Amino acid sequence: MTVNSGEPSLSLKRVSLVLVAIGAFLIPFMGSSLSLALPLIQNDLFLNILMLGWIPTAFVLANAALVLPFGRLADIHGRKKIFTYGIIIYTLASLLAGFSTSGITLLFFSFLQGVGCALIFATGVALLISIFPLNRRGEVLGIYITAVYLGLFFGPLLGGFLAQNWGWRSIFFINVPLGLFALTLILTKFKGEWKSSEGEKFDLVGSLIYIFSLSVTMYGFSTLHDLLGKILFVTGLIGLVLFFIVEKKSSCPVIPLDIFKNRVTSFSALSLLLINIATSAMWTLLSLYLQDLRGLDTLTTALIMAVQPLAVALLSPLVGRTVDKNDNRIINIIGALFCTIGLLNLALLDINTSLFLVLTGLLLVGVGMGLFSTPTTRNVLASLTDKFYGIGSASLSTLIYIGQTLSLGVLLFILTGYMGDVQIVPGNYHLFIEGLHVSFLLFAVISAMVIGVTIYVERRIS
Repeated sequence: MTVNSGEPSLSLKRVSLVLVAIGAFLIPFMGSSLSLALPLIQNDLFLNILMLGWIPTAFVLANAALVLPFGRLADIHGRKKIFTYGIIIYTLASLLAGFSTSGITLLFFSFLQGVGCALIFATGVALLISIFPLNRRGEVLGIYITAVYLGLFFGPLLGGFLAQNWGWRSIFFINVPLGLFALTLILTKFKGEWKSSEGEKFDLVGSLIYIFSLSVTMYGFSTLHDLLGKILFVTGLIGLVLFFIVEKKSSCPVIPLDIFKNRVTSFSALSLLLINIATSAMWTLLSLYLQDLRGLDTLTTALIMAVQPLAVALLSPLVGRTVDKNDNRIINIIGALFCTIGLLNLALLDINTSLFLVLTGLLLVGVGMGLFSTPTTRNVLASLTDKFYGIGSASLSTLIYIGQTLSLGVLLFILTGYMGDVQIVPGNYHLFIEGLHVSFLLFAVISAMVIGVTIYVERRIS
């Protein structure tokens, strides 16, 4: 149900697109720039490896575990309201994180940033598809995905520049004026509210089971090489099974499982999960390869890696407009094919390989993601009714986070299998390269599976 009456004005549409794009930019920007600043944070706050590692982990886990319950709350209480809370919490947490004087305080405010991000990501896409008509959704989803990849593009570059010239705290402070600008737009220009489940109850028990189980599963999978990681992973899986049992019996579930009975929805969602598993760990693997094995500095590495998100950012809005006009059903299939070829290309890397091969692989994956992401996201959302826009938007964000975590977990499992839990040094470069080959080949196989799943979806639509 839309609280606004009548067709949204052009001004309202523009404001909503600007606001959601700001939110979509801030989150990947923070995540990618924070990873680059970790060595500076470690030296300044005298942190051990465990505490240092938990700072970005807390940010990601808060996002992944909370975005789905927040999507349900948005459907009940209003998508604009939940989005606004997200902007406020994220901006305040960024300001306070910049003044942190210890690892514990920075960890807490990083987690709080993640809470704000979850509120924003749970509602951004839902707001866009609530306000824009069906014949423009591909276009606005393309712009949304462009904002996400611009955040990934500028994170290492701008984050590295800020950290080098003004210290790591500036990475947090740069979020504050953007957050305040977004909040000003909301209060002065963004009128109305959008909700679809007003008056329905919120499943608190199911939400708590879900938050605990997903957090434990993701953390356990990321440390699967340890005994504790295996125990946590199995515990989390058991918890998720319990969650689905509870949801089936609930009269007001966190996620209505009926939406996944539609095969277009479920298989499109599966393809998004698989493509994120296939491509997310690429950044970490190539960053280690370029800096440790090839001896490149951080800025040069960031410039090379920027090829992939820049390609996605440039292509996504064009692809969005194309699928709106022609409803071309082969674009995302071609995109998955490009990703597969790019990953196979990267599996050929060796210690003396030309950097041109790295750039070619990144460009192919970037073009593939640019062709694949917008039409596939559109397929998922087009199969949902207005009632499930919030939970559908949140589910997509959850799948992305799960895919990223699983991708990194698979990479860590393979590399530690070849190298053990040691640092990368010249004596084990050959083992790292073997692990790199196996990783990219496995990711290429997963990407090839996406081609099959996508062909199945397009046949179902046709």
